[in-house]
Amino acid sequence: MTDTMANLEAARCDGNGTRRSRPPFRAEHVGSLLRPAALAAARQKHRAGKLSAAELREAEDYAVRDVVRMQEQIGFQAVTDGELRRGAWHMDFLYQIGGISRTESPLTLRFHGESGDIEFTTSALKVTGALRHEKTIFGADFAFLKSVTRATPKITIPSPSMVHYRGGAAAVDRSVYPDLDVFWKDLETAYASQIAALADLGCTYLQLDDTSLAYLNDPAQREHVCGLGGDPANLHLVYIDLINGALARRPPAMTVCVHLCRGNFRSCWIASGGYDHVAEALFNRLDVDGFLLEYDDERSGGFEPLRFVPRGKQVVLGLLTSKRGALEEKDELKRRIDAAARFVDLDQISLSPQCGFASTADGNTLTAAEQWLKLERVAETAREVWG
Repeated sequence: MTDTMANLEAARCDGNGTRRSRPPFRAEHVGSLLRPAALAAARQKHRAGKLSAAELREAEDYAVRDVVRMQEQIGFQAVTDGELRRGAWHMDFLYQIGGISRTESPLTLRFHGESGDIEFTTSALKVTGALRHEKTIFGADFAFLKSVTRATPKITIPSPSMVHYRGGAAAVDRSVYPDLDVFWKDLETAYASQIAALADLGCTYLQLDDTSLAYLNDPAQREHVCGLGGDPANLHLVYIDLINGALARRPPAMTVCVHLCRGNFRSCWIASGGYDHVAEALFNRLDVDGFLLEYDDERSGGFEPLRFVPRGKQVVLGLLTSKRGALEEKDELKRRIDAAARFVDLDQISLSPQCGFASTADGNTLTAAEQWLKLERVAETAREVWG
């Protein structure tokens, strides 16, 4: 009997199986999906003034219904709206936090890919007022998703650390926050209010997307933090405390997972490095139910850091890449699950792609057909491993 099969028998004896009763489920995906061509055309018409906001919303509704139906047909227990209404996974949210303003100075990020480097430019953000929760960001989007599915609706939002990481203390107006301790507390409170508002809408599955906790494993990114006057050795501890404070009053019925990302733009990335720098504190101190981890290639390091994952927390292995269309073989996926199970129990493991397919509206360089084949492969492999 292989190690995987032996662990599987033990998991069955513990009462676990293919269909977990609460998230994260055995088959997962990170959230974003390629924008359908019809929706991209509608958005272009809207920008040109040829389509009203109401008509664009109707086109988005149609596209969301379609991707929800596809996820349900594949067999996912949790579904997202594909982030189809967003231009970018994080900035569309962060700009709507009270006290945050777009700056006139552009923020340009350099991403690395197999064919060379490319740049992503957006408006940088700055904290120019007291941070506060003014409305339920993406609330209407979540309510619509919940209304069109019988599965568990999952909403994805950027982690609170994303307000601080890229700009550091320089992104905070010191006339507003001469004491940064007050900044951290207000940011925590604003997120706690957002999470409570989502719970009031019936959200039981929240995913926080966080690049900072993954980036800090990369020595080049730790140099970036040092250049901003930060403390790269301990910044992940600050962020863990921030997230824990934001989640402290979440309802018991709400599952919260965090996705750690090393960058995802048009099939390119920013950071590399295994989870070693943050692993012990991340897995033991961060008060979440599960971790969606990138593990699609050597940039993510080995499975050894999973030895720090305590009982009671789940790990979703992102073994399938969302950056290329080539379909992973099930036997190879099972082999890698088996390798991970040497460090964390099989009943604590689930499977997913390593990141979303379209963190921005540009999308990654694969086809919609390839995207859906990968999600089908996730569901098929999960069924064969856990049940």
